[in-house]
Amino acid sequence: MAMVKDLAQMNAELQEQKDRVDTADFKMVTFSLAGKDYGVDIMNVKEIAKAGKFTYVPNAASFVRGVYNLRGDIIPVIDLRIFFHLPVEKKKDNLENMLILRIEDRVYGTIVDKIDKVVGINTETIQPPHPIFGDINIKFIKGVVEKLKNLYIILDVIRIFSQNEEEKQKPRGAAVDGSYTPPESGQTAQDHHASDTVFDFIKESLPALVKFHPSAVNDEWMRYRFGEWTKLRSGDQVQLQNAKDAEEFLAPFSSPDTGRFWSDSYAELVRSILPQLSPNNIQVWNIGCGKGYETFSFACILKSQYPNGRIKIWANDSDIMAVSQAPNMVFDFEAIPDHCRAFMTKGRNGYSFNQEIKDSIVFEYHDVLHDNPLPELDIILARDVLSLLAVEDQGRIVAGFGEKLKPKGMIITGRNESLPGIDWQFAGKESVSAFTHM
Repeated sequence: MAMVKDLAQMNAELQEQKDRVDTADFKMVTFSLAGKDYGVDIMNVKEIAKAGKFTYVPNAASFVRGVYNLRGDIIPVIDLRIFFHLPVEKKKDNLENMLILRIEDRVYGTIVDKIDKVVGINTETIQPPHPIFGDINIKFIKGVVEKLKNLYIILDVIRIFSQNEEEKQKPRGAAVDGSYTPPESGQTAQDHHASDTVFDFIKESLPALVKFHPSAVNDEWMRYRFGEWTKLRSGDQVQLQNAKDAEEFLAPFSSPDTGRFWSDSYAELVRSILPQLSPNNIQVWNIGCGKGYETFSFACILKSQYPNGRIKIWANDSDIMAVSQAPNMVFDFEAIPDHCRAFMTKGRNGYSFNQEIKDSIVFEYHDVLHDNPLPELDIILARDVLSLLAVEDQGRIVAGFGEKLKPKGMIITGRNESLPGIDWQFAGKESVSAFTHM
């Protein structure tokens, strides 16, 4: 009897869940853009219409098709495909499908590819937005929901049109984040806004696709790369659709000689920027050391620069396999750069670093997000590490660098990374980005 009761309870719970899912407390009008299904809250839809003649408005944004006479009311018409940088289907009859939207006390016409039907859903089934669910900026997405085997992207039309109104109040060239960047020659303020919208989308996509976090640390490079990217691609190809696109966008970001011994030319650049240090104790923290190639290169540079120095490098990485193998690596002599050869010894299976270099390095498994008790440091080597951390962690880690470094201590960041704030003074050269703590 107890088992029957339990089964009855389970059936009741399943039925309750089914009833909850089947209860439609939210209705949306669905439509398509570039082959994907979208929806808007039916409460914002005044009516649907077909139209082909719009009155051109001079100096309007590229996505504004013009104005339309809706039974005596003149309303602006926005082409959502152009607004979201999506391909536009050519119409044989020149008639466009329009959703007439009411946003507070204003009415807008919005052009879409095809208007489908009214779909009722339960709000509990709506999932939060994510960059991979659509080709548009996720800040314009209210959520996603699956219904009848279709995945619908629910647009936040209030936010879309509220931002439009806010942009009208901004000075020419104002960006969506409130900063001011003058438009390029021949570029209208509206085009500049559209460009900023795509730039924002790329910044929001990178953390989800490849765990790269745009911030003040890499903003200068991001803006430069975006300018290059828009020249290489056009239309919807500018946006990042998948991890492959994201990796291609970030391809030029890495510092020279990542994951291998540093070249002699790069090693000489690093040596030329090193500060004057006391030879007594030179303490270095190498974050993200990987398999140890850059650690060994840096140890040889330091030993050449400070031949009488007592050098200690704390080399950390969250890849436990890499750091455990690093101390015992053996190399072919031809693969060893000149700046390291004086510190090598020949063994039965190949060449390895001499005991003096090995004794100067402590390879340890460590996550930089966790506290690490270290002595006061002269140098921190953290190439291309900060950009892989969440933005809030970047700020916390950089503040920690300032606390761990000795006065005038140096941090070497990735080639395309910088340290924001007045506490840091640039001390790099060419492809070496370095900062001293004020």
